[in-house]
Amino acid sequence: MISINTTLQPTDLQSSLQNFWELSGQKVKLIQQQYDVSKGSPVFTVQGRYTTRGWTEWTQGFQFGSAILQFDATGEEEFLNYGRQNTLNLMAPHVSHIGVHDHGFNNVSTYGNLLRLMHEGKTPFNEWEKNFYELALKISGAVQASRWTTTKNGGFIHSFNGPHSLFVDTIRSCRALMVSYRLGHQFQGENDVKINLLERALQHCHATVQYSVFYGEGRDRYDIWGRTAHESIFNTKDGNFRCPGTQQGYSGFSTWTRGLAWAMCGFAEELEFLQTIPDQDLTHLGDRQVIEEFMLKAAQATCDFYIEQTPTNGVPYWDTGAPNLHKLGDYLNRPANPYNNQEPVDSSAAAIAAQGLLRLGRYLQQTGQTEAGNKYWQAGLTVLQTLLQEPYLSIDPAHQGLLLHSVYHWPNGWDYVPDGSTIPYGESSMWGDYHIREVALYLQKLINQEPYYTFFNCVK
Repeated sequence: MISINTTLQPTDLQSSLQNFWELSGQKVKLIQQQYDVSKGSPVFTVQGRYTTRGWTEWTQGFQFGSAILQFDATGEEEFLNYGRQNTLNLMAPHVSHIGVHDHGFNNVSTYGNLLRLMHEGKTPFNEWEKNFYELALKISGAVQASRWTTTKNGGFIHSFNGPHSLFVDTIRSCRALMVSYRLGHQFQGENDVKINLLERALQHCHATVQYSVFYGEGRDRYDIWGRTAHESIFNTKDGNFRCPGTQQGYSGFSTWTRGLAWAMCGFAEELEFLQTIPDQDLTHLGDRQVIEEFMLKAAQATCDFYIEQTPTNGVPYWDTGAPNLHKLGDYLNRPANPYNNQEPVDSSAAAIAAQGLLRLGRYLQQTGQTEAGNKYWQAGLTVLQTLLQEPYLSIDPAHQGLLLHSVYHWPNGWDYVPDGSTIPYGESSMWGDYHIREVALYLQKLINQEPYYTFFNCVK
C-alpha cells in the first residue's frame, strides 16, 4: 500500500513545481511545432512522439487545455494565444459530438478553462467572448445529457459502446452537465419536454455509485470495499443491470486503475460542486444529505482502495488483477517498477488519483472530518511528489510527453513496447500530461493563495 508521508507540506514541492512548469512549457511548444493536427487528435507517444489512435475523439481538449493551464501557471501569453486560437478553430466538432461521453474532458478543459480565466481576472473581460464560451458549454452539456439510458431506478449517460454500457470514467465527464445547468441552460427533448440537467447528472452519479463501485457488501465474490468495474452492462429492453465488464481493464471482476482514478477524482470534485447548489434546487431531486452521503461513500471507498492496492510510491500497475502481477512478488510493499518485464504501471492513473485524494482530503478537512481528511490529503501529496520526479517526469528535450510510463489500451496491444521488453514503458498520454498539469496547478494555486481551482469557477 502507499507509504503516506504524513509530514509532507505543499510548500515542500515548490521547487519541484517550478521545474515542472519549465519542462511543461517546453513540451507544449514541442507538440505545437512538430505535431500535424490534420492527422487528428494526439493520443499517446510512440518512441517519444505523439501519434493518433482512431477510437473516439476524446483527447484534443487535453492538448489545447494543457496550453491554457500552462498560461494560468506561468502567465506566458503565448500559451494562452495558442490554446484560445485552437479552441476557436478546432474544438467546435467536439461540442456537437453526439457519439462520445467525453464532453467534460474535451470542452470543460478548453472553453471552461478559458471562461474561468476571464472570471478570475487573468484575461481581459469581453462580453462576446464570454457569451461564446458559455454557449459552447451549454450545448456541450446538453449533447452529453442526450446520451441517456433509462434503468429501473433512474438512468445513466451511456458510453460510446452503446446504450447498454455505463463507463465508470464518465463520472468525471458529468461536469459538462453541471456547468451547463449552472449556466442556466434549458435542455429540451421530444414534444418540448424540459429535462433538468442537474437531475440527469445526479442520476448518473447514483447509477455509478450503485453499479460501478463496490463496498464489500456481498454483491459478488469479488466485492471489495472501493473496487470499481470499468463497465456496467444493462439490458436496454427492461433497464435491468446484467453484469460488470471492461474495455481497457483485465476483466469485469478486477479493477482497471485508471477507471478507479476517474471515480476518485470525479466524486471528490462533484462533492465540492454540490456545496454551491442551493437547497431548493435539490428539493425535487432528493434530500441533500442523502445525495452527499452516497457521493462521499463512493469517494472514500475508491480512495481507500487506491491507497491499499497501490505500491508504496503511489503509482499503480494498470489493473489490480493483471495476470502476471504475482510474478513480481510482494509488489505492493515496494515502489512500482515501470521497467519490470511482467505488467506495466500507469502513471496517468496516479496523476488523476492524486487530484482526487487532495480534493477529498480538503473537502473532509473543510467539513470538520480532520483526521480522515488529513489521510487523503497527505496521500495525494505523496503521490504527486513521486510524479514530479524521475523516472516519471520526462526530462528528455526530444520527448514530446511530460509524464512517462502511461498506458492506453494494453489488452488491445495499442501501447508501444520497446525492443527487448515484453511491456510498454517510457511513453506518455495526452490525458496523463493534462492531468499532471491540472493537479500541479491545483496545488500551486493553494500555495500562492489564489482562487481555489474548480471546474465550476467558470460560472459566476
